This record gives sequence, structure tokens and C-alpha cells, in this order.
Amino acid sequence: MRSPRRCSRNGCPRQAVATLTYVYNESTAVVGPLAAFAEPHTYDLCEQHARSLTAPRGWDVVRHEGEFEPPPPTTDDLVALAEAVREAARPTPPRPPEDPQSRPHPQSQPPHQQGRRGHLRVIPPNH
Repeated sequence: MRSPRRCSRNGCPRQAVATLTYVYNESTAVVGPLAAFAEPHTYDLCEQHARSLTAPRGWDVVRHEGEFEPPPPTTDDLVALAEAVREAARPTPPRPPEDPQSRPHPQSQPPHQQGRRGHLRVIPPNH
């Protein structure tokens, strides 16, 4: 699942609920509901930073009057969540019991398989 957009302010870990856009030719900062997509030259803000934003002297701030709400999950998020739940619910096939006598001794394995653990393997250093 896609992680939610975070506030653009340095050090702020909160989820973004508003978008700040500067309209330079009108000396205006516009704080509105969170845009559908992150755009260049805009900033995502959490509710605290969206409500407390101040503009430079001589600039106006146009602020959304309603509540700032987190965006609803997208269809992609819901599909990813459903697939993750389905995958977690699938039973894993039982492993056949391993006979310790049939297991090859590590020295009898080829060098590229020695030290192998799961999907990782040890690569011997070049001499």
C-alpha cells in the first residue's frame, strides 16, 4: 500500500491534509484541501501548519474555510490492501519431514552453495 503524503515542513512527521500554492504575480499564498497529486512548486501541509501559516509582509493568505480532512484511500490502496489480506490468508503447503541422513554434508556441496541460507548465499572473497 502506498504511504500517505507527509507534511512538507522540515521535521514534521504528520500526514498532509492541505496544499499550499504561491501565486507570485498576486503576492498570495493559497492554502486549500490536499491536491489529488503532488505537484512541483506546491507544498503539502498537515492541519497544524496549514492553519498557522503566515505569509511575508505585503502578501495575502487565502485559506480554506472548512475542515481539512485526510484524503480517502484510492482504489489502488484498496486493491493493494485486499491483495495483501488474500496473500496472508493463503495456507502454506506443509513441508515434508526432512530426513537428516538424506541431507548433504556442507563440504559435499558445490562451493557456490556452501553457507547458503534461504535466498542468500555466501560469496567467497577473491584471493
